[in-house]
Amino acid sequence: MHSDGTLSIRVNGEHRRVRTGLTLAELATEMGLVAEKVAVERNLEVVPRSTLAQVRVEDGDELEIVHFVGGGDHASAIADDGWTVAGRRFRSRLIVGTGKYRDFEQNAAAVEASGAEIVTVAVRRVNVSDPNAPMLTDYIDPKKITYLPNTAGCFDAESAIRTLRLAREAGGWDLVKLEVLGEARTLYPDMRETLKATEVLASEGFLPMVYCADDPIAARQLEDAGAVAIMPLGAPIGSGLGIQNRVTIRLIVEGAKVPVLVDAGVGTASDAAVAMELGCDGVLMNTAIAEAKDPVRMARAMKLAVEAGREAYLAGRMARRMYADPSSPLAGLI
Repeated sequence: MHSDGTLSIRVNGEHRRVRTGLTLAELATEMGLVAEKVAVERNLEVVPRSTLAQVRVEDGDELEIVHFVGGGDHASAIADDGWTVAGRRFRSRLIVGTGKYRDFEQNAAAVEASGAEIVTVAVRRVNVSDPNAPMLTDYIDPKKITYLPNTAGCFDAESAIRTLRLAREAGGWDLVKLEVLGEARTLYPDMRETLKATEVLASEGFLPMVYCADDPIAARQLEDAGAVAIMPLGAPIGSGLGIQNRVTIRLIVEGAKVPVLVDAGVGTASDAAVAMELGCDGVLMNTAIAEAKDPVRMARAMKLAVEAGREAYLAGRMARRMYADPSSPLAGLI
């Protein structure tokens, strides 16, 4: 049991925290189900429907809840597997950056291939020497793709807050990505400054999606401060090393009440799949696509990897075993 009096359980393969003393019937009701119309398996044993109101949920329970549905076509369930952040619904769980590309044309082509519905954009000074120079908005339409202004390059809360105030004035954006870096060498976040900026931005009506260390405690503090999404790094920004600490990412996912997206460190498609298999709501990346030999093809690969990882997470992986287990029956062996 957790210190706040809640229990950790898994329902149909997904982590859930529930209050102590909850019965299986009450759990079904809280999930919008009618207890009389479902079947429940608890830790691989079917619970008689007549006892659902008496059996209490215990910490660590693995529950499967099923009912009858019209069979045949499952495509709609996959198509509807979107996610929501700050009340806004998206189908794609891949967010891509807009830096490091050869040109705007390549950037736009990669975004299209990725299927992303959100792109991060840096806020920079207008080129006053050439006001007619091409701009990102000429190639990626902000009416079709959600722009997520970020604070890349900010090393203190004050400059990050100032940057996002300007971004809101320029484009009316309130959904933003906050990152406050601690040093240029590692580009790790300064969590004290990040938390300070989160509190101020939330108080001013911003909806900050926050880049942070892969620290479950820091993640909870950010959520309490008003972060609408937690974005722990998988590895240093631009490193392409992949997720270095799956344990802490999983702990952040299990403890969060807001979306969790791995941000930074992805190098190839398998890294994106791992993030999704850990239960993350999405993945944000830039360098892995922009610096690939074929960015457009890599963008397509990342799209498929995120989808595959999500499907694997929902399917529920097989149990790990210490020894072999034959897939073919040995009975009747010649």
